[in-house]
Amino acid sequence: QVQLVESGGGLVQAGGSMRLSCAASGINNRAMAWFRQAPGKQREFVARISITGVTAYKDSLRGRFTIARDYDKNTVHLQIDSLKPEETAVYYCNTFPTNTNNWGQGTQVTVSS
Repeated sequence: QVQLVESGGGLVQAGGSMRLSCAASGINNRAMAWFRQAPGKQREFVARISITGVTAYKDSLRGRFTIARDYDKNTVHLQIDSLKPEETAVYYCNTFPTNTNNWGQGTQVTVSS
């Protein structure tokens, strides 16, 4: 059974940084991705990383977001720098392409102005 557990969210001031983690179990050697859903908006793609570590980002986020994976711990991280208040959202991870059954609780990131 696949389980993805996101962590690392919290409250941060605008301009601050945050490192999110996604611990995976029941799954291995898959491309992974991060998504986010802001209040009242649809969930959107943020970044993805292939099995071999090749990364891709939503165009507007490139440069401030960094996705990486720890193969030993079967964990995917998302480093976010220079956070903006409008980036307040619940951040989720999933395989890529996504699987509806894999969505977890996400981790809340709140950016104060």
